[in-house]
Amino acid sequence: MIGADLDALRAVRIAGPGREFLFDDEPVDVMIRDGLIVDIAPTGAIALTGRILDAEGAWVLPGLWDNHVHTVQWALASDRKWLGDAASAREAAALMASVAVGPDGRRIGRGFRDALWPDAPELAVLDAATADAPTYLINADVHSVWLNSAALAREGFQTPDGVLREEDAFEISRRLDSVDPDHADAAVRAAGAQAAARGITGLVDFDMAWNAEAWARRIAAGFDAHRVEFSVYPMDLDRAIEAGLRTGDALGCDGLATMGRLKVISDGSLGTRTAACSHPYPGEGHGVMTVEQPELIELLTRATGAGLEASVHAIGDRAAASALDAFAFAGAAGTIEHAQLLRHADLSRMARLGLVASVQPQHALDDRDMAARLWAEQTGVAYPLAALLRSGVELRLGSDAPVSPLDPWAAIAAAVSRTDDAREPWHPEERLSIDEAIAASVRSAVRPGDRADLAVCAVDPRSADGEQLRRMPVHATLLGGRVTHES
Repeated sequence: MIGADLDALRAVRIAGPGREFLFDDEPVDVMIRDGLIVDIAPTGAIALTGRILDAEGAWVLPGLWDNHVHTVQWALASDRKWLGDAASAREAAALMASVAVGPDGRRIGRGFRDALWPDAPELAVLDAATADAPTYLINADVHSVWLNSAALAREGFQTPDGVLREEDAFEISRRLDSVDPDHADAAVRAAGAQAAARGITGLVDFDMAWNAEAWARRIAAGFDAHRVEFSVYPMDLDRAIEAGLRTGDALGCDGLATMGRLKVISDGSLGTRTAACSHPYPGEGHGVMTVEQPELIELLTRATGAGLEASVHAIGDRAAASALDAFAFAGAAGTIEHAQLLRHADLSRMARLGLVASVQPQHALDDRDMAARLWAEQTGVAYPLAALLRSGVELRLGSDAPVSPLDPWAAIAAAVSRTDDAREPWHPEERLSIDEAIAASVRSAVRPGDRADLAVCAVDPRSADGEQLRRMPVHATLLGGRVTHES
């Protein structure tokens, strides 16, 4: 039935927002017309006609969103060697030696985490393993890349250890992601189908590229797996203003693509030891402010005047405080992306400014060992979820794919359990309830008048533990009443 426009879901039980209008968990029928939910009634109370999907008592909730995705890089991830299990620089280099050279003459690996390695990335180590083939290793956090001499020469960079950080690393990623549009679009279509299979009906695209034409092209060619909000970076702010794009504007194409926000990366990352923090890293300084406050204020002021909201990447507490100052000065609206270390006073300040915290719960689990070592002296709140919510800040969950896999159930499970292995929950005081985690993952409710963007699941998420949430079977996904996934 994939691709079919449904007229009704039969015998579903509501698990997410919308359930508050019901008195029990008895199955209901959800009637759909023109992409909207038009009625909900006890199963069998109203005769159903047209195309009907019988859910047989499964659980329905609003379609899920991933609020932070680097779409093309995520879609191309399967083309690149996974290095996340490498325990040392030498092991990562050896893994790259076995990678076949691609059609563009490059070897590309991704996902290494060097912060806890016993040895540091060195140019000589990578050269010895990879010889003359240009070889690129992308850090899991994408804020650094390790290149061999052949790759450095090809890209026109020089660095003694082969490691490029921050803007230089982003430039390398932009070049690696600039593949043939047909190849990129095919990868995005395949990735979109995988996302729909996990209940995704929308994502926020933070690709470091001008994506208005790309999304128009993909949708015109038949892409219809989910909705997308695409953003622009400072290098394209003038172009967006000249084009008259404002946050929330539909691109056309059946309204699947809309203009998002200006994205500004104001500091680095924990894994690269560049997130801007109040207290120093062990022997490695305080991190870096990649966009200082005067420039950030200017960018946010220009964007706000043109009708664009802002999303500011701020991982360290010093960067977050600077971002809040800039939002206040510019009168801007938008989100703080990541918010991985916050001063206690800034929790309530973010709420007073009406800003949204766009957070990635899986990062807390992936980074817990790094944080224990590198942020041991920090006094801020690390990877807050509950603390933000209790302060009155709206949360939106995401993955930062490809940094973490794009799976909303993994994000929900991480938020609810704060562990994904045999260890006790990490900072259990920051756990969310399942209802809070779902609310931070959706944009609508199962109620008349809302979009028929829906996910039908085999298990009641309210009774599932962390592992069951991660394995959540998704029977069907609907986008405006149209089936985008069915199992």
